[in-house]
Amino acid sequence: MTRFARNCIQSLLKVVNSGIGMVGIALILYSLWMLRVWNRHLDPSNTPASPVPWFIYTILGIGVTLCVITCSGHIAAETANGCCLCIYMVFVFLLLVLEAAVTADVVLNHNWEEDFLDDPTGNFDQLKDFVRQNFDVFKWIVFTVVALEVLSMLMAIILKALGPHPERYYESDDDYPPERVHLLKNYVPPPPYVAGDQLYGTKNESSNTRINSKASR
Repeated sequence: MTRFARNCIQSLLKVVNSGIGMVGIALILYSLWMLRVWNRHLDPSNTPASPVPWFIYTILGIGVTLCVITCSGHIAAETANGCCLCIYMVFVFLLLVLEAAVTADVVLNHNWEEDFLDDPTGNFDQLKDFVRQNFDVFKWIVFTVVALEVLSMLMAIILKALGPHPERYYESDDDYPPERVHLLKNYVPPPPYVAGDQLYGTKNESSNTRINSKASR
């Protein structure tokens, strides 16, 4: 029963973790598209003095971070190793803390737009307008992402509590499967190795016995 529950938790963790990875891939594609548009409209004569599009790089960094968390989550789910699961839970927890901090700043601070730098690309303003026009859709998207992160962390905790597969770590003869125990019972150890000195000693004793027998004659 424990093995079945462990397999189910591993599969669910992989599925939920894949959802986080899809969000990360979507953010990477969106940032690359914005970067392409920005480079297309950039004036070549003012390239050295052009401002840095921080919003594009921020979205790209968030997407890459989500993909890295997804990879670590798949490794942790496959191995069910306690150390890997702890690292994965730390990553997800830090991500949740960052999201909570940004949400608190936006909700509690009425002048939250002043905390961000001016975006030369204008994509930040476009995103704000999109969120305001489609707030209900955006709200459900954010809620889904946060729910996936919470579920992944919860299942990682459960999987860590269940522990790894017992058949991978044999600590006693009782942990072996029955077919292996049968083979171990019929195991015949090899004969002990005879050292060279002992062989030489045996030859000397046999030669001394022959000399004594000849002398007695």
